[in-house]
Amino acid sequence: MRDKTGVGMMRSGRDESDWDVLATAGEEFLIEHARLGRCTSYTELNAALVRRTGLRSFDFESQAERAAMGHLLGLIVRERNRPSTGMMISALVLYIDGNDAGPGFYKLAQELSELPPGTLSPALKETFWVKQVNALYTYYGKRNNDLT
Repeated sequence: MRDKTGVGMMRSGRDESDWDVLATAGEEFLIEHARLGRCTSYTELNAALVRRTGLRSFDFESQAERAAMGHLLGLIVRERNRPSTGMMISALVLYIDGNDAGPGFYKLAQELSELPPGTLSPALKETFWVKQVNALYTYYGKRNNDLT
């Protein structure tokens, strides 16, 4: 992430090299979960990032830190995984107190033209999310854990 002068920018107290390390570790963790046919949580992802990178955790008590985790998932999708798979691997990260992805997932899907703009019905969101998860399981070789 660079500003208009080409100088690395800080986001959430993390520099460009931290974001790169976090994105690499996050993508690897999510691919492992796809191979296992499992979703994960923001908390589990956060703990894995700390273990794998040695970098500080995201503090989910802070709105800015929750947004920073969303930024990380967006980086993983846009710059790393989606260019090779055509999918949104962040679908595997379940929203707190929910059984599907969070609102940021659907917003990113709209930005990527995977979903139409505007308000989305719960049925449309669920159908899209289930298709993404099942496609990820299939792509990474764990077909028998499909969501239905």
